[in-house]
Amino acid sequence: MTKNVVAVHDISCVGRCSLTVALPIISAYGIECRLLPTALLSTHTGGFTNFTYLDLTDEMRNIIKAWKELNLHMDGIYSGFMASAEQIDVLKELIDIYKDANNLAIIDPVMADHGELYSVFDMHFVEKMGELLPYADVLLPNITEACLLTGTPYQEGVQTEAFIEMLIEKLQARGAKNVVLTGVMLDEKYVGAAAARSTGQIDYVFAEKLPGAYHGTGDIFGSVLSAELTNGKTLTAATREAVDFVVKSIKNTPKSADKRYGVEFEQTLKSKRKQDK
Repeated sequence: MTKNVVAVHDISCVGRCSLTVALPIISAYGIECRLLPTALLSTHTGGFTNFTYLDLTDEMRNIIKAWKELNLHMDGIYSGFMASAEQIDVLKELIDIYKDANNLAIIDPVMADHGELYSVFDMHFVEKMGELLPYADVLLPNITEACLLTGTPYQEGVQTEAFIEMLIEKLQARGAKNVVLTGVMLDEKYVGAAAARSTGQIDYVFAEKLPGAYHGTGDIFGSVLSAELTNGKTLTAATREAVDFVVKSIKNTPKSADKRYGVEFEQTLKSKRKQDK
């Protein structure tokens, strides 16, 4: 029977991110992707102006209420952008209903990057996001988010293993079971992730650092990771697949492309389909 993942993200109608990448990627890995949208936007907020925005908190509650009557089983729960602190309570309710010993709650605490909290959030939101850590079988923060969640001063540029492992230890002390920390850079030439298991083992996965900054790559990473974990891959193997997928997608994107529209992950999926035949 085909496994499923419920993806709890916003829908940005233009710009490859959130559900517009989660749905095709998770499906391409042979997983049914169920949706619980948090907000509807005309575009994502990075680099676009005059975008429309519709908060879907009330509809999220209605959807969950309707699902209760269907006796659904979820093989995975993968969350991303929460439009408000209130939605964090909705996500906790969803996990309380559908979490069991045989599935995973994979939580990406989307709220910050490059040392800065996103302008739509405040420190109350950060505190509220911290309540999700005990719910996370796998937590997917970037360096900035990990610093905010642990009250650690942000360090720009190359990090040390001691700094990375200290962040992971603090996140796990707050309740996160396994952690995949992204944006790890122990050398200026390479960037990647640290995959930390609840046992204390940490595996580093790196790839060549490519120039430029692209929107949506974190959502692509999380979608691949969630699909592969649901398919039974180990944390390290799923992290390796996700890192490689993002790198290939960046390389498949013309250098002249408008970076607001994200990376051409579709070409990476096309290549994957050929390899899978």
